[in-house]
Amino acid sequence: MNTPWGFEDFDAHEDLHFVWNEASGLKAIIAIHSTHLGPAAGGCRFWHYADAAEGLKDALRLSRGMSYKNAMAGLPLGGGKAVIIADEKRTKTPAMLHDFGKAVDNLCGRYVTAEDVGMSVADMIEIRRQTKFVAGLPVEGSAVGGDPGPHTSLGVFLGIKAAVRRALGKDSLQGLHIALQGAGSVATGVAMHAAAEGATLSIADVDAAKAQKLADAAGGKVVGADEILGLEADVLSPCALGAIFDERSIAELKVPIVAGGANNQLATPEDGARMNARGILYAPDYVINAGGIINVCIEFLRSGDASVVRQKIEGIPDRLEQIWAESAETGRDPASVADAMAQRLIGRA
Repeated sequence: MNTPWGFEDFDAHEDLHFVWNEASGLKAIIAIHSTHLGPAAGGCRFWHYADAAEGLKDALRLSRGMSYKNAMAGLPLGGGKAVIIADEKRTKTPAMLHDFGKAVDNLCGRYVTAEDVGMSVADMIEIRRQTKFVAGLPVEGSAVGGDPGPHTSLGVFLGIKAAVRRALGKDSLQGLHIALQGAGSVATGVAMHAAAEGATLSIADVDAAKAQKLADAAGGKVVGADEILGLEADVLSPCALGAIFDERSIAELKVPIVAGGANNQLATPEDGARMNARGILYAPDYVINAGGIINVCIEFLRSGDASVVRQKIEGIPDRLEQIWAESAETGRDPASVADAMAQRLIGRA
């Protein structure tokens, strides 16, 4: 008999919920990794998986990443994640979202949801009709809330600048070449920040039209999705899906820095050591991409305004510097250093 404890990527998760509703077509997984620091917070991903087991793997890995992300960002939140498994047509209805909201509400605050890949502010409005345990809702004026993507983008941009200072000794992205994987919300924000500072951009996305639209807006050029990881550049910024760095792809990298917004970029823990052995400075993903959850936390807990969100996001480079300094001192790769720090913070050292 298969049990949750035997699932690949199961990591002492506190709760694992499988949600199904035949009438609405909802198939969802809610994974709660840790509530050591507070309610488990993390977005809901809407995605079509060729195999539902890949959706489970995503939920387990992403929820663990949220525990680490929230802890390293100094937030009073645990880590959780939800995945709605879409059909091939990506059918999404209000009824489906309402049923997902009911499932979240049944957890009585142990999990707080928000946007992730495939989900929007409008979707959060529908979910909110069934539960109060949701963030990323529309706001007016300077109130905290709304799409967390721009906040994630800002943190990634500041993290890239910190990596450039450390690895290249430069205080500006002026004249540097950034290879950007992805053309979604986070990638768009990173591209526009970098272009405004004078960076040259090469952009790739599985949706060539989206890549071209972003390239036109940012003054960059489009390259093939199968070329971006092997491109010669100053910075590779992965801002799409995860598990892209493995033994083969790391061997083909032609960059001194990897710093981007995608979650779970390393296929295995050993890949952090492989990247470090090649002398590539890596920004642990859940540290550099914490801007969105910082905004979500401040919104949900009503613990500050936009200036507080900005201040916390501007702390991301300092956390990266702490990780890189310990990595240089100990010889351990930055991903392993960050994992150890996060595990201590959630009581799992």
